Amino acid sequence: MATIETRRSPEGVISFRARVRLKGHPEASGTFERRTDAKKWVQDTESAIRTGRYFSTAEAKRHTLGDMVDRYLKEVIPLKPKNGSNTKHQLLWWKSKLGPYPLSEVTAPLVVKFRGELQTGKTHRGTVMSPSTVVRYLAALSHAFTIAMKDWGWVDDSPMRKVIKPAQPRGRERYLSEVELKRLMEACKASSSRFLHTVVVLAISTGMRRGEIMQLRWPRVDLKRGQILLLDTKNGSSRSVPLTGLALQMCIEIAKVPRIDTDLLFYGSDPKTHVDLTKPWRTAIAHAKLENFRFHDLRHSAASYLAMNGASTIEIAAVLGHKTLAMVKRYSHLANSHTTSVVTAMNAKVFGAAP
Repeated sequence: MATIETRRSPEGVISFRARVRLKGHPEASGTFERRTDAKKWVQDTESAIRTGRYFSTAEAKRHTLGDMVDRYLKEVIPLKPKNGSNTKHQLLWWKSKLGPYPLSEVTAPLVVKFRGELQTGKTHRGTVMSPSTVVRYLAALSHAFTIAMKDWGWVDDSPMRKVIKPAQPRGRERYLSEVELKRLMEACKASSSRFLHTVVVLAISTGMRRGEIMQLRWPRVDLKRGQILLLDTKNGSSRSVPLTGLALQMCIEIAKVPRIDTDLLFYGSDPKTHVDLTKPWRTAIAHAKLENFRFHDLRHSAASYLAMNGASTIEIAAVLGHKTLAMVKRYSHLANSHTTSVVTAMNAKVFGAAP
């Protein structure tokens, strides 16, 4: 049922108040300057209510992007402690640009406009923002819209679906050559840090991330079985890491002189916090004469060595803790010789040995 009432203000201005009441739905109303506008609104609103479009649209008009960011920071960020600070920074940037806009007016072209501002913007270091960083800013806003759509019912759809992400450069493939590995090991052995050599060997032996190694605690290290259980990983899932060879022996040596005031493997001057290896690492890199090499490249080295020793992409992904194979495909070309031997063996079995 719909009604249109004529109203006159004390100043003599006439307006038309339209109301739509449908059984099982809240009342919808609007005020217009012309009766024809009111009639059209009634027709459109009745149709939208019957198809379930009206009230979600009203929610999108009622809430701003700033409201969405504020609620996300309050309700969602506490559940994402791993990368919460970065996501908060990214969303506050979007709020500074689009905060006053109602969600109904945040369109893909509007987001693209500020995507361009990101692409030409500068980081705190004064460098141009990389495509990967821009993608992370877009991803933060995209997830906020997804939550607003699926959990809060504030929007019908996300404008981020129509926003193209910048192409990202191919991931780094820097890994240690045999000569470089030897020089790095010698530099680490000569380091003033008692833990640097062990940490580097662990990184290469297991492919663990720097943060994962630094946070290692003895209850999660099984020296008898040669296993490390990682609970707090980057992708949010736990994984078991094989501990073997030299890395295992070095951990056993550390365990022979345990600390009773901490269960960290690599503790600092304050036993409650992990050791800071920033300066010892830089010194070792300089002494080993390694160019364009970062600590994370030890993880790339581990993956590369696995590939060159016949590991499949699935096996490498399992060791490194990747949920998809996309991240490890960059190492597939290193396993060509292994792949060739597998195909050769299959052909010999099926067709007989080549003449």
